[in-house]
Amino acid sequence: MHKVYSGLWFVAGLIISTCIIGQEEPIVLIADRIFDGEDIREGWMVVVQNGMIIEAGPEDSITPPLESRNLIFEDQTLMPGMIEGHAHILLHPYNETPWNDQVLKESYAERTLRAANHLRATLEAGVTTVRDLGSEGAGYLDVGIKKSIQKGIIPGPDLIVAGPAIVATGSYGPKGFADHVTVPLGAEVADGYDDLIKTVRRQIGNGADFIKVYADYRWGPDGEARPTFSISELEIIVETAKSSGRQVAAHASTEEGMFRAALVGVYTIEHGDSGTERVFEVMKQNGVALCPTIAAGDAIMQYRSWRKGSEPEPERIQLKRTSFQKALDSGIGIVAGGDVGVFPHGENVRELELMVAYGMPTADVIRSVTSGNADLLQLKNVGRIQKGYQADIIATKGNPLTNISELRNVTFVMNNGNIVKEDF
Repeated sequence: MHKVYSGLWFVAGLIISTCIIGQEEPIVLIADRIFDGEDIREGWMVVVQNGMIIEAGPEDSITPPLESRNLIFEDQTLMPGMIEGHAHILLHPYNETPWNDQVLKESYAERTLRAANHLRATLEAGVTTVRDLGSEGAGYLDVGIKKSIQKGIIPGPDLIVAGPAIVATGSYGPKGFADHVTVPLGAEVADGYDDLIKTVRRQIGNGADFIKVYADYRWGPDGEARPTFSISELEIIVETAKSSGRQVAAHASTEEGMFRAALVGVYTIEHGDSGTERVFEVMKQNGVALCPTIAAGDAIMQYRSWRKGSEPEPERIQLKRTSFQKALDSGIGIVAGGDVGVFPHGENVRELELMVAYGMPTADVIRSVTSGNADLLQLKNVGRIQKGYQADIIATKGNPLTNISELRNVTFVMNNGNIVKEDF
């Protein structure tokens, strides 16, 4: 009954059928290894019912239900579903279609249907929660897609969405048109005290789970990245969002942009290419985490003809290596997030492989994409295999804590207690 079918509607039907099982019958999971979000456990059993983990611990300490479905994973690792910290579900790789053309030429219908396919691929890859960092010219389609998943209309991971990002006048794209031509932008423009307050409040009212702001962008005299908003402007964005119980994520790649964002207390800084010891110290003092998005820069440079592996690393890649190592040395929180959409959805593991390649211990990367992301992104009851947590559980061949690339071999996916992939 749980054979994995291709096609959106087959998967949707699968979710409905497994949902019925989840409500009526406990599921017992046993694996050679279980990573609970902190450490590897052996000899453990996990019991799931009604979308929740009702037991998790040593087999000899748990009495399994008399009537249950038992799943045994031999030579596999059971672990929490992965949490993607930075994605754009409404974008697809720029080497397929340039960003400008996606924003200006693709209809909302096309972008929504693409997003549905992106989410299916993401879920089947073992990612059960996604933080989406802006709809990129598609308004609040991300809010609508989130609600469609919640209603069971389409399959997909749990979504945390920002709606349109906030940008300063004159900074964002699409650009390059004559001054008498007005084109739709990839984000929402706001400036100054009153305008920023109103925009943040409007976005909250329209369903944003958090606020995304561009603290810098490529609008310098020579097209280089420069800060956009002043410290006082960033402060009012953060203050307004926090009064509603929401956080602010800041795009920032320059040292000054990062410094301003960290100073006012955003909860994450995205990219951080030019991070310095000074900036990371301020981030640490203010509890600000870094989402490095290593895989995005890696993909973009290859789109621009860099032959990875056969040519020296470009300056942008070298800079990222250096800044990421400084971030690790500083002890700040690291959010695992690749800016998925710049590269294909479902290949989220690219970021994790690069985090390891750039110096982060493998076990720390696995924690980052599970319990670490849950903690830093303030997500409740996900990211761990623990009694009382949501039943987001995946299985991979081998042991990803010794070989991160094993996460490419996901054989089983359970989301909210529903089995959406079973291929082991």
